[in-house]
Amino acid sequence: MATQAEKVALYAAIRRDSAAGMSGRALEHKYGVTRRTVAKALSSVWPEPRKKMALRETRLDPYKALVDQMLRADLDAPRKQRHTVKRIFDRLVDEHDATQVRYRMVRAYVAERRGQIRTEAGRGPPKAFVPQSHQPGVEAEVDFGEVTVRLAGEQVKLVLFALRMSYSGKSVHRIFASGGQEAFFEGHVHAFTVLGGVPLGKVRYDNLKAAVAQVLGFSRARVETSRWTAFHFFFDFEPFYCQPGIEGAHEKGGVEGDIGWFRRNHLVPIPEVSSLAELNAMVDEWDVADERRRIGSRPRTVGEHFAIEQPLLKPIPDEVLETGLVMSLRVDRYAQISVRTNHYSVPARLIGRKVRVMLHASELIVYDGQQEIARHERLLAKGGARLELDHYLEVLVRKPGALPGATALEQARAAGKFTAVHDSWWAAACKAHGDRDGTRALIEVLLLGRHMNHEHLVAGLAVALRAGALTADAVALEARKAAEADRPEPAAPPGTLPEPDTATVTFLTERRMAHLPPDARPLPSVAVYDQLLRRPRPDADHRAERPAEGESP
Repeated sequence: MATQAEKVALYAAIRRDSAAGMSGRALEHKYGVTRRTVAKALSSVWPEPRKKMALRETRLDPYKALVDQMLRADLDAPRKQRHTVKRIFDRLVDEHDATQVRYRMVRAYVAERRGQIRTEAGRGPPKAFVPQSHQPGVEAEVDFGEVTVRLAGEQVKLVLFALRMSYSGKSVHRIFASGGQEAFFEGHVHAFTVLGGVPLGKVRYDNLKAAVAQVLGFSRARVETSRWTAFHFFFDFEPFYCQPGIEGAHEKGGVEGDIGWFRRNHLVPIPEVSSLAELNAMVDEWDVADERRRIGSRPRTVGEHFAIEQPLLKPIPDEVLETGLVMSLRVDRYAQISVRTNHYSVPARLIGRKVRVMLHASELIVYDGQQEIARHERLLAKGGARLELDHYLEVLVRKPGALPGATALEQARAAGKFTAVHDSWWAAACKAHGDRDGTRALIEVLLLGRHMNHEHLVAGLAVALRAGALTADAVALEARKAAEADRPEPAAPPGTLPEPDTATVTFLTERRMAHLPPDARPLPSVAVYDQLLRRPRPDADHRAERPAEGESP
């Protein structure tokens, strides 16, 4: 069967040859068509549309009115108690003896008629969208999305925060360990800082737990969380909440599509990073690069549109708003605090006391009064523990036998803070001084790390191990040497050979005396005190004149 394009070409050829003087019979023989086709081609440039065949009667025709009646009854029925295709088919067979009707006939008819009946009843088409126009700098949309990243060699799921300006399509993204209220607030602050201002009008949200405490019925009224209310009043913008569930997703379709586009274009293949800070630095670079792209058929880039709306944004308040969550927690007997099902260590001297915790999206900071005593990166999984070996050193001085199996030591090894040099020096010290004293010597070395650089301390351990000096004083001395070696030294005169690097240990007293300036003062003399011996003491004469006890004067 010839297509419409082939018929148009055939008609054009027939008309061309006829104009050249070819007869109708010759045209029939040349193109293999009938006289009727030649006549149609000469009478019209366009072929007549093919007539549709009349629908044949089916075995379902007598029952179509019944099916329509069931579908109309479903318009007012509860959503979970409406007719399915199978239920309609079963009723036709059971109630109306439609044994000659097949299931596929009913399925095809219901698929066609269900939407038509809704439209006929004035319920409208099931999905109809109205194009919207946005004013510069007025509206924005916010949402979270899930992303997968290889973080420090382990594949984990993280949360992507996205804020998208509705007019320009300019988006700001941030990746967090969790999607809690801390990440929600920090994402807003980061976005407003990058944009250089705050939208003038509404910011669209779905019903996030970080913002909404309760959805009131089927209206748009919401009970907001107290911290979220304070936050959006501080930055002076109005939140707009979409309808709950999938029905309201299209109300902020811009940011929904942006999260999917960002995932497909920047997170495929799965990126491998060592920390969240490194990952977010990459995200910032991607956001800047995305300003050069065009959305759909827009004549201008995202960056060019954003340059129009950026001067219209509200200025950011000068006052800094704390986005972290403050908690007061008690330290348990393991020198740990429990935060969101995870445990984090603090110095052992605080056992039994309450500390103040500032919980951020990616880290938590622990304060004792106004002094910061611990800072931890937040754990991604639940039920974990993050322990610092330094927090337990005072306890381990009294209990050195607990060090080999300590969880904090295992985590320090995994983090690279307790190196193979530490293990070698520890083994040598235990061999020379015994397990208890050798372990205590190692703990004294670890205490040096509170005021010495880690690299210098490891270098001091290595030199002391080669020299066989297995005391904390020797390690401290060599660590100070390593620190001084890192300082820039004046250039040596040309032709001077460098001194060989030998592993030597100098006594601390000799080293201090060698660095003292020369003392030109004379030696002290006690000759001036001899004059005190020549003069009698006044109280001695009085005692000689006083009568002895029991004598009369």
